[in-house]
Amino acid sequence: MPPSYSAALSSAYVVLRFLIVVNWLYGAAILALLTATIVAEEWTMTALGIPETSDILRLIVPLRAIAALGLVTVPLNDAVLRRLLAIVETVRGGNPFVASNAQRLQAIAWALLALQLLSMVIGGIGEAISTADFPVVLDAGFSTSGWLAVLLTFILARIFAEGTQMREDIEATV
Repeated sequence: MPPSYSAALSSAYVVLRFLIVVNWLYGAAILALLTATIVAEEWTMTALGIPETSDILRLIVPLRAIAALGLVTVPLNDAVLRRLLAIVETVRGGNPFVASNAQRLQAIAWALLALQLLSMVIGGIGEAISTADFPVVLDAGFSTSGWLAVLLTFILARIFAEGTQMREDIEATV
């Protein structure tokens, strides 16, 4: 295996492990924020920059819904990251075209699809509550590149399934 290939895989492994931890820390932060909006509603709204003159009751439920949907993304991201990590491990082992990788890619595609749908819902909620006095700016909504990633991952899953089948057929004839 060329050194750059090995270094790239080692780097990918480390980065994925790091992102798994960061993802769960992100989830803990969202849970803390959601809890704060329940336990200390007025203080949290002030800390978020929502003026006391605004209609907090109109904003609190949608903001909590956004946070709750953000919590749903954590296990979905974890599923993607852990499956990618498992794929990297099979590549490092020199055996990437196995049925389990095709299944992993299929699961990743479904998780990415769910994440795209959640992003659109979160973006819609943000747009619905955004006003001139309190603009809600979220990195959420429709993403062309996100939907292309979903499509590409479904296609790659099928390619891996076909590649695995071809490999098994060749091994059976030898």
